[in-house]
Amino acid sequence: MERTLVVLKPDAVQRRLVGRIVDRFETKGLRIVALKMLHVSDELARRMYAVHEGKEFHPPLVEFITASPVVAMVLEGVGAVQVVRRMMGATFGPDAAPGTIRGDFGVSRRYNLVHGSDSPESAEREIPLFFPPGELMNYEQAGDAWIYARWKGELI
Repeated sequence: MERTLVVLKPDAVQRRLVGRIVDRFETKGLRIVALKMLHVSDELARRMYAVHEGKEFHPPLVEFITASPVVAMVLEGVGAVQVVRRMMGATFGPDAAPGTIRGDFGVSRRYNLVHGSDSPESAEREIPLFFPPGELMNYEQAGDAWIYARWKGELI
């Protein structure tokens, strides 16, 4: 199973979309292994967006992510990073397909509701920024057998 970080940004929190977005991930079959609401500090924002430092949009991005609480979570599933990326849609709402989170809820070219790790390597770097190892849950859900089929010992 793969894990990915998802952060519901200030616009998702302020627009009261948290429950609707979380529901989409759960309905898809992804397992929540960590979840919390927090204020992102300036230091955490700079670490989270270090890859964008020096770009013109970096300062407004840091200002935005620190402006209001966010909801951070770790989701787990087969190919979780790619599944979440597809569910989020293109970076900005006007470009995102209907049926995606950004396509259904986003219209801004600056605010984009949700952050998701862009690769398994990014997930490994980002998850510890928000969740120490003791906050990540390992558990089975009763319905897991109905989410993934097994073929030759692998979940598919």
